[in-house]
Amino acid sequence: MSTLPEIQKTAKQQMHKAVENTQRELASLRSSRATTSLLDTVRVEAYGQQMPINQVATVAAPEPRLLTVQPWDKSLIGAVEKAILTADLGLNPANDGTIVRIPLPPLTEERRKDLVRVVHKLAEEGRISIRHSREEARAEIKKVEHVSDDDKRRSEGDVQTLHDDAIAEIESVVKAKEAEIMEV
Repeated sequence: MSTLPEIQKTAKQQMHKAVENTQRELASLRSSRATTSLLDTVRVEAYGQQMPINQVATVAAPEPRLLTVQPWDKSLIGAVEKAILTADLGLNPANDGTIVRIPLPPLTEERRKDLVRVVHKLAEEGRISIRHSREEARAEIKKVEHVSDDDKRRSEGDVQTLHDDAIAEIESVVKAKEAEIMEV
């Protein structure tokens, strides 16, 4: 049986993870500027297994509209290029034998609006996870025995505050990402 502070601590950790996960998901979305996190979801077939691209190559953004990927093992250059193509990011990599260059075409207005919809969908998933953590904590608080009703209400209020703070954090991240995407 958990105590009220333990329940609050667990809820806070779960909500923090939900916010971090949402931030990571949003960072991998393309905006008007090149960012190395754009390729975080790409997995390369290397040495008989699927590996994150940053474990087999150096990813850099030398220019605002260009990403470069330099595999540490030159024999993986084809696999890296194929992984980027099949990742369905809408990117067209080109390799010169030693480095993969990925030019980022300017986003169309329609593509920007699609990306904003994706941002809102990912944000909603984060909010759902946060609400789920709150409901779990409330259920646990109700089960706690040998604690006054006032303490339980106070604890529920603290969990609600954690929930509100986490939701506000997601909203600020969404606003920033939306502004970044819509920037021409």
